[in-house]
Amino acid sequence: MSNRGKLFIVSGPSGSGKSSLVSDIINELNDFVRSVSVTTRPGRGDEVSGNQYHFISKDEFDRLIEKDMLLEWASYAGYQYGTPKDFVNENLDKGKNVILVIDVQGAMQVAEKIKETYLIFITTSSLKDLEERIRKRGADSSEEMKRRLAIATRELDHMKHYDCIIVNNNYNEALLNLKKVLNSQKGRE
Repeated sequence: MSNRGKLFIVSGPSGSGKSSLVSDIINELNDFVRSVSVTTRPGRGDEVSGNQYHFISKDEFDRLIEKDMLLEWASYAGYQYGTPKDFVNENLDKGKNVILVIDVQGAMQVAEKIKETYLIFITTSSLKDLEERIRKRGADSSEEMKRRLAIATRELDHMKHYDCIIVNNNYNEALLNLKKVLNSQKGRE
C-alpha cells in the first residue's frame, strides 16, 4: 500500500457551484488540497490571484505549455485554463489527496494520463437553474453568459464519463454528498 494521495476531479457547468463546494470542503477536510489553476481570464470583482486562480498573461501561459509544466490545459469561453503539474505531483507524493476543479476537456486529458483519477460531476436539475445562477453572479456580460450556457449544454453530455454525479439543488446537501464521496473514495486504489 503506497502513501501516495489520490487525485479527484470536480467538473460541472458554469454556475453549478463546484468552486464554492470545493472551497468549503478544503476547509473541512485536512487531508485534501485544491490545485489552483492558471488562467488567462481576468479576475472578477473580489477574486485574488492565487486563491481562485493564478491570473497570468497569454505569453506566460504559452511558456508553461512549451515547457510541459501543465498536467492539462484547455480553452474555455475564450480564455485558457491549465493545471500546474508540479503542484499536483508534489502533493500526491506527500500523501495529500488533490482536488482539481476543471472543465470536462481537462478532466478527460487528466483521466487519460492518471488512470486512478476519480471524476465527480456537479450539476443542477436544469439549464434554467444554471442560467439563473450565472445571472445572479452578475460577473458576465450577456454575450459571455450565452457562451457559458452553450458550453454548459455540451458539458452535460459528458456526465456519463464521470464516476459520480452530484445534483446541487440544495447547497448543504450537495456539500454533505461531496464530503461523503471524497471520504469514501480517498483510500481506494
